Amino acid sequence: MFRHGVLGAVTVVGLAAAISGAWALAQEAKEARGAMLDTAMIEQLTGAKGTWDEQEGVFKVGLPRGDITATVAGVKMSVPMGLGGWAAFKKMGNTCMVMGDNVLLEDQVNPVMSAALESGLDVTALHNHFLWDSPRIMFMHIGGMGDEAKLAEAVGKVFAKIRETSGGKGQTPRADIDASKSTINGKRIEEVLGHKGDAQPGGAFKVVIGRTIKMHGYDVGNAMGINTWASFAGSDDKAVVDGDFVMTEQELQPVLKALRGAGINIVAIHNHMTFEQPRAMFLHFWGVGSAADLARGLKAALDAQAKGIGA
Repeated sequence: MFRHGVLGAVTVVGLAAAISGAWALAQEAKEARGAMLDTAMIEQLTGAKGTWDEQEGVFKVGLPRGDITATVAGVKMSVPMGLGGWAAFKKMGNTCMVMGDNVLLEDQVNPVMSAALESGLDVTALHNHFLWDSPRIMFMHIGGMGDEAKLAEAVGKVFAKIRETSGGKGQTPRADIDASKSTINGKRIEEVLGHKGDAQPGGAFKVVIGRTIKMHGYDVGNAMGINTWASFAGSDDKAVVDGDFVMTEQELQPVLKALRGAGINIVAIHNHMTFEQPRAMFLHFWGVGSAADLARGLKAALDAQAKGIGA
């Protein structure tokens, strides 16, 4: 009886272990299913085909720019040489992350950027990947966290805008202005911006707004290039403004939205330094319109920055 009792106990223990193991496997399978993305939905909402990376749990859809006929230093480019736009999706617990890179011609940059911002995506960088390219090719990086379907829908709107504006159907602001022969009323610009400026040679007007950050433990400020600036040229009725915004990472998206909302174009988003605290991002802008309208657009961006929206 004792022997039979021991065997019975062993059998019960073995059965319990088997049940426990099966339960664990079921839980793992459930978690794995929960971590899986709805790839068919992502393809449908983005309008792009994708591939699944089993090792990293990432689903990546592509928008290759085979429609762009470009040369770089005389080399006729193909999609595998760096013209493959994409967006990658990954589950992060109960939420989803998307990151992507969009291949754009210059006239597509701002329409596509507006589509991304209006759809709830972050625009995290805008720059070139080549020198000596013809036509000039720009790369706009995007990101976002949130609901999988909403992110896929947002990427779909970005891809749709790329298709819509391809073939020279984008936007290129133009103005017949000689910046060396300007008649800008600087006082009106100062009144709108709430910051003092200086008349420049030829009649242009420049406003510089400095701030201070830490680099290598030391304060670095305006004279070392930590500033927002804007130069206005032309006349009060027909003007151009170009310049540079310095922002923390938390300020970048509000400033972008304010500038694009005012019709001011973004021409670059990048860093100017390393090892600074807090991290400083810079965006370069270009706008055409009346001097007052341009100044009001910049003021809206300064206000958005000051409010700390997105912090």
